[in-house]
Amino acid sequence: WGPNRVDCFVRGTDNALWHRWYNGGWSNWESLGGILTSKPDCTSRVPNQIDCFVKGADNAMWHIWWTGAAWSNWENLGGILTSGPGCVSSGPNRVDCFVRGTDNAMWHKGYNGAWSNWENLGGILTSSPDCSSRVVNQIDCFVKGADNALWHRVWSGAAWSNWASLGGILTSGPGCASWGGNRIDCFVKGADNAMWHKWYDGNWSNWENLGGVLTAAPDCVSWGAPHLDCYVKGADNALWHRWWQ
Repeated sequence: WGPNRVDCFVRGTDNALWHRWYNGGWSNWESLGGILTSKPDCTSRVPNQIDCFVKGADNAMWHIWWTGAAWSNWENLGGILTSGPGCVSSGPNRVDCFVRGTDNAMWHKGYNGAWSNWENLGGILTSSPDCSSRVVNQIDCFVKGADNALWHRVWSGAAWSNWASLGGILTSGPGCASWGGNRIDCFVKGADNAMWHKWYDGNWSNWENLGGVLTAAPDCVSWGAPHLDCYVKGADNALWHRWWQ
């Protein structure tokens, strides 16, 4: 939610939401409670505010947020999820959440002063979706498809594109981030359990191997151009970090 600030959230061994943050140095871990049945996903719509979303024990999407002074209570946003959520903010006070439904399609719920109903955006997902915004009122969504490739759909500000394949052989859902207009970086766990990377800067790159031994999908964030921080669960179940600066 600001330069040189990163907040990390995970599901702990007690199925609660745990939080650790960097602000010139790393904090200790703190528990934020809840009962998670997926990895969390979080986004910031204004400075000093964070919204976090998870799949709960009832398979609904649950929400907790940092108000700038304290954490809210948990609230139930409904739905029937078969994956963790992917969420993004494409402008001030705007949040969009995407999940895999019981039909394996991507479902969407948005906040812009009030929460929308759920809508079906199609596709055949075999992972949690992950999404990023590179310019105001534009969203790029990425999923692992039935063919284990990376698939992509874009909200242009007026309409949704068709689904398009970006190739690769994924063994996890994607993690993606944007550090500037017209730039997107996507990270996945490959068939060799390493982290693989593909980026867009006007055209899509080839895939590159960034190593590591991953046991979960990566998640990535940018706190300023051109900086990326990527986090994964390692073979020792610890949180591992690699960054581009």
